[in-house]
Amino acid sequence: MDIREIASRAKVSTATVSRTLNNIPTVDPRLARRVWKVVNEVGYYPNKLASGLVSGKSRVFGLIVSEITNPFFPEIVQTFENLAVENNYEILLTSTVHDPKRMELSVRRMIERRVDGVAILTFGMEDSLIQHLRFRKVPLVFVDVGPDFPGVSNIRINYQSGIRQGVQHLAALGHRQIAFITGPLHLKSAQARRTAFEKSMEEIGLAPEMIVEGDHTMEGGMRLLTQLVRSETRPTAVMCSNDTTAIGVMREAYDQGIKVPQDLSLIGFDDIRLAQFIIPPLSTIRMSQTELARIAFESLISETERQAALKGRVDHELDTSLVLRRSTARARTSDVDATAE
Repeated sequence: MDIREIASRAKVSTATVSRTLNNIPTVDPRLARRVWKVVNEVGYYPNKLASGLVSGKSRVFGLIVSEITNPFFPEIVQTFENLAVENNYEILLTSTVHDPKRMELSVRRMIERRVDGVAILTFGMEDSLIQHLRFRKVPLVFVDVGPDFPGVSNIRINYQSGIRQGVQHLAALGHRQIAFITGPLHLKSAQARRTAFEKSMEEIGLAPEMIVEGDHTMEGGMRLLTQLVRSETRPTAVMCSNDTTAIGVMREAYDQGIKVPQDLSLIGFDDIRLAQFIIPPLSTIRMSQTELARIAFESLISETERQAALKGRVDHELDTSLVLRRSTARARTSDVDATAE
């Protein structure tokens, strides 16, 4: 079954069938109904690849994430795919698992499939690969690291807003010895979160002295809590660069008999879905994964449908905010007195 047979049965031209299947709005509605009636009756599925070659549009967006197993990404993928389906697009999904070679293969797959745009939501990408995609004039969306080129959208995360709220909340509870577990500091996003913590501490007159580098894993959180409690100055509160690290901290605290929040207050970052279901429910800095995916998708749609590329990068901002649950509490009086001395 091809469009010639569809045209014959619907008693229209093949051009009318083609325009109808490609949702061209100028088609006479009566003729379009006849075409769709035949299409539904015979169960015809148009050849999207052939249509793409004719139109120059594949109606496929690439989505590159760091790790599909990371609890931060499933909601991003689901929201991005929902929006794609609603707008008659498909997605080509790949994860890099922080491997530069795999990242390069991911980009190559996108180019070979002639995707209409790529959302790179990995919180870090090699400059050479950015150049690789840019020269093919593929619309791109980045988080935090987007270069100032035409056809590029960059989603800037306002880390400072949420982290400042978290630090001020802990200070209001009487905490002075506040530690921060960063992400891998080769990532610009991890650097930005550390800088936001340092600035927030300095704003309230506290020295940001207890900062240790983590790896955004539960195992890393477990290991670094052990390191922090063995240090000369033991923290009464810990902030983490992501929720996964915070969950590791909470697990290790349980193993060591440290009660959260009575002995140790804890704040994560991201507000993954799991954060509200662990015990105690985790206070965290919300960075909406749904909103991040929506901004990324809508940016690609806008860039793809724009008649002419803008001269420079398009920036979007995503705010962050503190979500209070039950993993923070007032510092023990003895701890506050010891700090004062």
